[in-house]
Amino acid sequence: MASSTAPDLENSGRTSGPVYDLELSQVSKAFSLEGRHVQALQEVSLRVRRGLVTGLIGPDGAGKTTVLRLATGLLTPDTGHVSVLGLDATKESLAVQAAIGYMPQRFGLYEDLTVEENLNLYADLQGVPAAARPSRYQALMQMTGLAPFTARLAGRLSGGMKQKLGLACTLVQPPRLLLLDEPTVGVDPVSRRELWAIVDRLVRDEGMSVLLSTAYLDEAERCHEVVLLHEGRVLGQGPPATFSATVQNRTYLVSVPRLHKRAVQARLAEEPGVLDAVIQGDGVRVVTRSAVSPSLATLFPQVQGSSLTPVPPRFEDSFVALLRARMTPSAQDPGPAPEISEVGPVTSPPARSQHSAEEDVIQVRGVERWFGAFCAVRDLSFVVRRGEIFGLLGANGAGKTTTFQMLCGLLPPSGGSLRVAGVDLRRSPATARARIGYMAQKFSLYGYLSVLENLRFFARAYGLSGPRQAARVAWALAQFGLVPLADATSANLPLGYRQRLALACALMHEPEILFLDEPTSGVDPVERREFWRRINTLAEQGVTVLVTTHFMEEAENCDRLLIMAAGRMLILGSPADIKAQARSAAHGQPTIEEAFIQLIEADQQPSVAP
Repeated sequence: MASSTAPDLENSGRTSGPVYDLELSQVSKAFSLEGRHVQALQEVSLRVRRGLVTGLIGPDGAGKTTVLRLATGLLTPDTGHVSVLGLDATKESLAVQAAIGYMPQRFGLYEDLTVEENLNLYADLQGVPAAARPSRYQALMQMTGLAPFTARLAGRLSGGMKQKLGLACTLVQPPRLLLLDEPTVGVDPVSRRELWAIVDRLVRDEGMSVLLSTAYLDEAERCHEVVLLHEGRVLGQGPPATFSATVQNRTYLVSVPRLHKRAVQARLAEEPGVLDAVIQGDGVRVVTRSAVSPSLATLFPQVQGSSLTPVPPRFEDSFVALLRARMTPSAQDPGPAPEISEVGPVTSPPARSQHSAEEDVIQVRGVERWFGAFCAVRDLSFVVRRGEIFGLLGANGAGKTTTFQMLCGLLPPSGGSLRVAGVDLRRSPATARARIGYMAQKFSLYGYLSVLENLRFFARAYGLSGPRQAARVAWALAQFGLVPLADATSANLPLGYRQRLALACALMHEPEILFLDEPTSGVDPVERREFWRRINTLAEQGVTVLVTTHFMEEAENCDRLLIMAAGRMLILGSPADIKAQARSAAHGQPTIEEAFIQLIEADQQPSVAP
């Protein structure tokens, strides 16, 4: 599987000029970070064909952002050559930057300016004549769906709307080549689909070439070609189907009745012949090392009626299988990572044994939250049981984060009742906070402190000292594979390791309840699997987990899901219940993402009076 496997697409898109709008030839790039030599790219060669969408796929630290910055002329290669639209990106960087569009991960919107004022600012920077602006703005606003919001402050837009405005600003001067660095990270599925519709239209109608990096592997399947990066090297380039074909006859869906799907996944993941095992619906999706299928009679001898069903391979199956097949045990996780039970439980057994597994440890009754005249959460009621993984879903701006902040005692409710771990949050929020762990949506640790300093700080903040503090810090370093990085500055860690550190800090005081606000946003699939392995272990130990996520397949790990819309509860039930609610003639077996989109869009439809 290499670039030679790609079909001949020379006649796609525009027909004049060179076939490729971006070429990297034997490019290497290194950085010095805290006295360490970091080889970001090693002899990378890749091509972006004209008039197509090319996906840049790889784990955290693979070199994706470095490739994009080299293509913009913002970085220069140590060795090799970068050609953009026939220009030398090193020698003619200003000409390159004038001809391309680049939207980085953190696009610089000015939140105190309106939508139209942001467009004007970027039009000024890109030298767009005043006479050409009205028609261009109209086209961009229609394409992004922002036409009704041109007078709204950018800071008042939802996450998905901000991304669409950032894209519109990038396109004020139509570029020949568009570079997008993870444009859909942290964006809900409805907004993600809208962003992709914009990209598809740009390619189809304007013949634009697009190179985008993404952490969502289902998006890779929407690309004409993908480039797979790992540790700064290209592992292959071609259509997604060429990658999926490598795991043909090696993908199955395993169903074991009367056994919790988390237990089934854990047992399958231990099987030497299994490369990947992830929860999918009521079963577990498995990728094997060879065409030999696992024996369910051997794995689950006490259970009758187990089934092993072959399923078509996905790009994600091949991606994870390829990386895991290449990794040695030490490369997968630097430093020892024993099971939680080997280094002491996260929540002490006596505390758990005092309570019934069916106890409602979170109780929300008629809760509201107002910000002036705006109601962010209205009449919200639900309960969460001990040891349950409970998912809180919704489009950007639905009220999920506001609800989280109220449950953590960080934001008082305007009305209603909130009880967490038996404590009334309106009366004793500090008491409740001592019994919960919170992992924020954005990295909220101290970036200028080292990994070890952050762990010690949070241990002290939670009241740990002496031998107990030392034991918990040692536990965190070992359990999360942070031993080799103990002295590294936290802000300089790869995203996946920053998330590991954030989770470790949230668990320092052995909380009964863990709140996770979009904890894996932007994290690569291999690291997401490791994260959920830890969360599933915590739930088995009796820790209650409440999580928000925009990765809909991740929601399958939850026991129950609550979908919010416009600050209120839209639906509550198990993943299977929610998919059944969305079932229709057009979608006989909808995925959880399809169900989510259908339910949100149906709720947004205006009611018709009889």
